[in-house]
Amino acid sequence: MASTHIHHPEHPGKFSANTPVGGSDNAKSDHPVIAPGDIAIGVVIGRASEYFDFFVYAIASVLVFPTIFFPFEQRLEGTLYAFTIFAFAFLARPFGTVIFMAIQRKLGREVKLTLALFLLGLSTAGIAFLPTYEHLGFTAIVLLSLLRIGQGLALGGSWDGLPSLLAMNVPKNKRGWYAMLGQLGAPVGFIVAGLVFAYLIGNLSNEDFLDWGWRYPFYVAFAINVVALFARLRLVASEEYSSLLAERELEPTSVVDITRTQGRNLIIGALAALASYALFHLVSVFPLSWISLYSMRSMSDFLMVQVFGAVLMMVGIVLSGPIADRFGRRTTLGALAVLIAVLSGFVPTLINGGDTGQDIFILVGFALLGLSYGQAAGAVTANFPAKYRYTGAALTSDLAWLVGAGFAPLVALGLSAHFGLAYVSIYLLSGAVCSLAALSVNRALDVR
Repeated sequence: MASTHIHHPEHPGKFSANTPVGGSDNAKSDHPVIAPGDIAIGVVIGRASEYFDFFVYAIASVLVFPTIFFPFEQRLEGTLYAFTIFAFAFLARPFGTVIFMAIQRKLGREVKLTLALFLLGLSTAGIAFLPTYEHLGFTAIVLLSLLRIGQGLALGGSWDGLPSLLAMNVPKNKRGWYAMLGQLGAPVGFIVAGLVFAYLIGNLSNEDFLDWGWRYPFYVAFAINVVALFARLRLVASEEYSSLLAERELEPTSVVDITRTQGRNLIIGALAALASYALFHLVSVFPLSWISLYSMRSMSDFLMVQVFGAVLMMVGIVLSGPIADRFGRRTTLGALAVLIAVLSGFVPTLINGGDTGQDIFILVGFALLGLSYGQAAGAVTANFPAKYRYTGAALTSDLAWLVGAGFAPLVALGLSAHFGLAYVSIYLLSGAVCSLAALSVNRALDVR
């Protein structure tokens, strides 16, 4: 069953949960109307809180965990071990989606979201209170791994369907604009996390920072999760949203069924955004590790450069909306995949180019990331029939993160440290090529 966005004279820009196909501007409804902007706010709040957790852990994986959890290894090996545990969340995320989809079918959307965000908050707070290797030995590493897996399961379970609902209920000529709104959570999360860590590093001694200062951002993340939980529940638990989600058939479906019938779309969706997701960690997490290992730059100053890059990313995300609406989302993503491929050729020169070269790489990389990532989430989810859109969008996102970003810091640092930065170029180039291939296949499917 499908419905269309309609403009009510008394509620411009809003739509009703029970507006039939072919509804006109004069259509009336006794049901409450819902503004796309309200959904967008819920999406941004939810994603910003998740990304803040994400970047707090990522930054700590570079600046803290190699020292306090792997003191028995050299700094490079300790960082590689920390990046290995960092990847555990991306491995766990699809399993979290499957588990919590089953919970939703049994107990409802509100129970699922509450449990998922409770697990996320518990895992994040657990890291804040975690004893170090010095106090607990190898058990501390095991506990860190389990808490990271808990974060991944929770992120998979926190899918609320609001991005899909937003994509299906906006005017056709505004799809790109609304698609980018939820993506703003990424730079917002990085900006807050980067500023918190930059402040702590700049104002604490190294001993105090490694003793207790690094734990503070995890406390903040827990508090933000609580606020985000109530903000999202207020939307998802309302009768209006429940009715609209049900009418749009945005309900969980069997993973076996969707894998069997929509496997091709899942794969295309994961690969179409590969360039964006690979670049995501190659301008945020990987440079931080490279600078900490092979440069004398102040980490707080470099974090501030990345924060400014995240501001450019926000600008790029906003611009991606009208660009995609003007030229088409797939054309936009294809053009940006080509630009990312071009950037990949300059990785060794820029990162080895001193402060100026590194800053150029960060700022240009974040700007391209914003333009590309702004439309990445909705690249091919429209390929899913309504029945499979809810679960398909969640699994596509999980797979894209796993394939494109989950192991990017580990692979990039390992390759560059042992074989040179040229291999980071090859890694990023391969992501761009995969994106172009997937977008080409998807265009061919549309033509047929």
